[in-house]
Amino acid sequence: MTRTAPRICPLCEATCGLTLTIDRDPAGGGEVVTGARGDADDVFSHGYICPKGASLAQLDNDPDRLEHPLVRRDGEFVEAGWDEALALVVDKLGGVIAEHGGESVGFYLGNPSAHTIAGTLYAPILARTIGTRNVFSASTLDQMPKQAAMGHLVGHAGTFAVPDLDRTDHLVIIGANPVVSNGSMTTAADFPGKLAELRRRGGRLTVIDPARTRTARLADTHLAPRPGTDAALLCAIVQCLFDEDLIAGDLGGIGRHVLGLDELRREIEDLSPERVASYCDVPAAEIRALARDIAGAPSAAVYGRMGTTTVEFGTLGSWLIDVVNIVTGNFDRPGGVMFPMAPTAQAPRPARAGRGFRTGRWRSRVSGHPEVAGELPAVAMAEEFETPGQGRLRALVTVAGNPVLSAPNGGRLARALDAADLVVCIDPYLNETTRHADIILPPPRPSQSPHFDAVLNNLAVRATARYSPAVLPLPEGRPDEIDIVARLILGLSGAGVDADPGLVDEQVIAAALAKEVTDPHSPVAGRDAGTLHAMLPDAPGHRRRLDMMLRLGPYGDAFGARDGLTFEKVLAAPHGIDLGPMQPRLPGVLRTESGRVELAPGPLIGDLARLRAAVDAEPGPARLLLVGRRHLRSNNSWMHNLPALTGGTNRCTLHLHPDDADRLGIEDVAKVRGAGGSLTVPVEITTDIRPGVASLPHGWGHDPDGTRLRVATAEPGVNVNELNDGTMLDPLSGTVVLNGLPVEISPA
Repeated sequence: MTRTAPRICPLCEATCGLTLTIDRDPAGGGEVVTGARGDADDVFSHGYICPKGASLAQLDNDPDRLEHPLVRRDGEFVEAGWDEALALVVDKLGGVIAEHGGESVGFYLGNPSAHTIAGTLYAPILARTIGTRNVFSASTLDQMPKQAAMGHLVGHAGTFAVPDLDRTDHLVIIGANPVVSNGSMTTAADFPGKLAELRRRGGRLTVIDPARTRTARLADTHLAPRPGTDAALLCAIVQCLFDEDLIAGDLGGIGRHVLGLDELRREIEDLSPERVASYCDVPAAEIRALARDIAGAPSAAVYGRMGTTTVEFGTLGSWLIDVVNIVTGNFDRPGGVMFPMAPTAQAPRPARAGRGFRTGRWRSRVSGHPEVAGELPAVAMAEEFETPGQGRLRALVTVAGNPVLSAPNGGRLARALDAADLVVCIDPYLNETTRHADIILPPPRPSQSPHFDAVLNNLAVRATARYSPAVLPLPEGRPDEIDIVARLILGLSGAGVDADPGLVDEQVIAAALAKEVTDPHSPVAGRDAGTLHAMLPDAPGHRRRLDMMLRLGPYGDAFGARDGLTFEKVLAAPHGIDLGPMQPRLPGVLRTESGRVELAPGPLIGDLARLRAAVDAEPGPARLLLVGRRHLRSNNSWMHNLPALTGGTNRCTLHLHPDDADRLGIEDVAKVRGAGGSLTVPVEITTDIRPGVASLPHGWGHDPDGTRLRVATAEPGVNVNELNDGTMLDPLSGTVVLNGLPVEISPA
């Protein structure tokens, strides 16, 4: 008998609502998901769906998904029982920690972990339980410059301003292709529809990108600068705003909350449009025209992504994006960029100064890379394993990560992992990284897992509260991903892997409530923590924890003190609860030492010297610059094993402009050489890329031996990261340079 069930899509940052179709499994053994369509009643996405969401049934039923733990014995993987595998991880990992200390264990979080309850609420506890500061993640292959820039501006690296897409009059997109990516670092379902609505209400779209992407094709204005020069372009925009007296009066009403405007003006007054025009390869007149357009719009929002973060001036560029928003009066105001307020965020407190943002609280052992937001650069992992001495990495734990494929110089990391004492991977696939593991612990299918966006709600353009329970039961004896991580925490803590996983939640709840009742500004100040604890539902641990977070949050019921959210109310609303658009939040979100937005932080002002040197450097030999490319049917390295997402434009090809192809004598296949190696790749010659630039998508190269990805290995593509030796980093964030990478291209 066919039935349907609502479900939040866990595949990208858009978090769309789906309606799953569930039928009896014709092969026997219960029910299976047989289809997915957009949920027209979902309060956030209103029925929108993309090809990735529509493929959820294939992902759920992928025959290559691991159902049982794999343990390496005599060099070969064999299936093991859950109790045996979990106990083995704790025994072996505990042995490494006992002999070499917690710092001998590396911990890596991949992008998919941001889409699961286990990855967001439990994996950080596991890292703390291990006792390591050698934490790595996809952040330093992606958005860490944005985190660092916001940390310096507002005092906290987890506080983000996102474009108010539903109300802006002029949206400026730099280095992003949200029509294809569905948006990133801005959670917005149906980004294409929001751009169409912008145009219907008479708004303006500007896209700055070296490629004529699907987003750029919709733009009123498309600027195509040389890759990696966004920071200089933005500096020139800010300088022009000062030079032409276009700074918004009282910064749009937040002037009293901003520090450093005069210092900023002094520091960038020499970086004019005329000075940077040749470096950016954008005429000065066009830079000035854009500055005037932003300043003259009733409201405007500047938004940047991978093209502005994974470059050598990623943190400077990310900072300058919000400098433009601030000085044009578009910061923390409707139609500009605003701070989302998630339902599980801390309830608003009175404005106060904070500790501020610091980096380099510790450094990597070998190269001395400074810590940023609690992490070290992902490209430092291999050397930390290879280099002998005190503190050497001996073991690695990964959660939903594939750094051998996703990070530069993956071959070096692969060799390091083969020589490691222990590699443990929580992952559903035998892939390019997990093939080096000693133990693989596969999480269950998406349909068998609950879902709540604890992280992505903090980036949402509209506040909602949505929870998806598992729509299919787990097989007997099969732990869900929350229980896998919780049992490892308990095992390493000495309670044993057989202890109740809910104990982890009870410890977190008890500590959180004890802190809240002693905070005079908490909605439960002065109440008895034990009484509040007893008010939580008799439910699995994660539900009790979410109930506490919702009730203490900005929309919560404060444990019965007011009418507001509880987990019970959210559970009773399968299509979600709409909590409204973003609202101004300054100065409440500020945690800088000054208690104000610090517009001219020392590390960023200091890095302008490096930018000036790049702007004024003599041009070297003409070399092509390589940039990435997003596909609608792809998401990094983990969506290539589904038949529904192969074919079409989802191809691993090199995009090259006709002028460059003619000059180099290239027709259909090219050899691409970078600092890390070379690749032979099919070519698509297209005017959608500017001359002097080539484009190759990220996440391909599924051809190593020892994996179990039958669809992906049939058309493996090439791994663009093999061209990159990982030595080029943005020094302020530790983020590797993936865009604007110099390469040499010749006929194959």
